[in-house]
Amino acid sequence: MISKPMTTLLALSLMVTGASAETISFNSSWKEQGFLSLFSNDYALNGSSLGVKSDETVSMLYRAAPKSVQGATKASWNWKVTKSVKPTNLLKKGGDDRNLSIYFVFADKKTADSLKSLSARKLLGNPAVKSRSYIWGGNYPVGKSYDSPYRPGALAMVMKRKAGTGSHSETVNLASDFKRAFGKAPEALIGIAVTGDSDDTDGQIDAVISNLKVF
Repeated sequence: MISKPMTTLLALSLMVTGASAETISFNSSWKEQGFLSLFSNDYALNGSSLGVKSDETVSMLYRAAPKSVQGATKASWNWKVTKSVKPTNLLKKGGDDRNLSIYFVFADKKTADSLKSLSARKLLGNPAVKSRSYIWGGNYPVGKSYDSPYRPGALAMVMKRKAGTGSHSETVNLASDFKRAFGKAPEALIGIAVTGDSDDTDGQIDAVISNLKVF
């Protein structure tokens, strides 16, 4: 039997825990950013889930992070791949197909609000912005971190799953991963992006991301 004070404390703890995690809905806030003319993935925005289909195509789906989650230090999601590209060299520009990448984009608190209005392409190229991406692809040790060849020193990749099919749940520590890559704690989460990339290897991707939360 739990005493009344202990019951009250437990209830408050659960309330705080529940309130601290915010689900990121896959809705009309997400906008597609193409990398190559006419090469566009198919995205199905279904609220709690995002379908991604790529057939020799590549593009990014991006949204600004809600103001309420700017201080987020962790994230979790489920993802499933039923059609996979083959393992590629993700450390070299070109030929670096991968099933999925999820990006968490950070900036300092002073410039966060002004940067959020930029397009995904301009934002990711801004020197004040640093990003952490979590990748399903390649054939690297799970958990290994690398500099992206596209933005060394500003975009770091964490290898979460090797190329192939399957279904997994992930929980990541954005703060510790960011500090490991850039030597300091992140300040403000300003954007989230998803990519599927199959254009270099004539591959196909059929995948779903669901239950994306930050806290």
